[in-house]
Amino acid sequence: MRVLVLGVGKTGKLVAEVAAERGHSVNVLDATENKNGAALTAPFVAGFDVIIDFTTPEAVVSNMRACLAIGAKMVIGTTGWYEKLPDMKALAERRGGSLLYGTNYSIGVQIMLDLAKKVVGSLKDAGYTFSIAETHHESKLDAPSGTALTLRDAVLSVAGVDREIVIDAKRTGDVAGIHSLIATGPDDRITLTHESSSRRPFAVGAVRAAEWLSTRTGVYDLQDVFDKL
Repeated sequence: MRVLVLGVGKTGKLVAEVAAERGHSVNVLDATENKNGAALTAPFVAGFDVIIDFTTPEAVVSNMRACLAIGAKMVIGTTGWYEKLPDMKALAERRGGSLLYGTNYSIGVQIMLDLAKKVVGSLKDAGYTFSIAETHHESKLDAPSGTALTLRDAVLSVAGVDREIVIDAKRTGDVAGIHSLIATGPDDRITLTHESSSRRPFAVGAVRAAEWLSTRTGVYDLQDVFDKL
C-alpha cells in the first residue's frame, strides 16, 4: 500500500515508522512543504492509496478539501475541526472519496468508551454525577482533547443530554494521554482510566485504519468500525 502521511510531529513521524514496519511504501509531507494544501495536487495525490493526516486543526481542513475533492481516501487523526465535519462528509460523498475520522485511534481508548457507556448506564439513576479529567503533553493545541469530548458525548448519550459533565484538562510535560471518567456518588467514587505510555497505540491504530479503508468507499466514524480493524 502507498501511504502519504501529512504532518511530521511526534505522532505523524511514528505513523510513518509503523506504516513502513508493516511493509507499506511511505511518503511524508510537513507543513513547510504543504502550506494551505498547495502540495496536494491531483497528480500527486493519485500516487497514493491512502492519506493519513496528523497535522493541526488549521491545516487539516485545507488538506481534506484538496484530497477529498479528487476522490482520495483519508484517515484523519487530527482533532479540533469537527465543526467542518458535515461539509467534509458531503464532499467525500459527492466526489466518491473515503473518509475515516476519529479523535483517538488507540484500540484501548475505543474499548474504554464502550466501558464508559456501561458504567454510566448502571449508575445514572443511582445518584451519581459524572466528570472527566484528561492530561496531555504541553504542546497539544486543543483543550479539552478530542478524546475527552468524545468521552463526554458517550456519557451524555446514555445519561441524557441535560447532564452537566465537567472536563478538567491539563497540559504538562510530554504526557502521551490520560483520560478518566469519574462517577461520584453519595458514599463512593468510581474511576475508569485509560493511560497511554506512548503514542505508538495511536499510530498503530491509524495505520490499521488506513489498511481497512484502502478497499472501501464511504464515510466512517472510528467508533463504529474499530472492532473491524
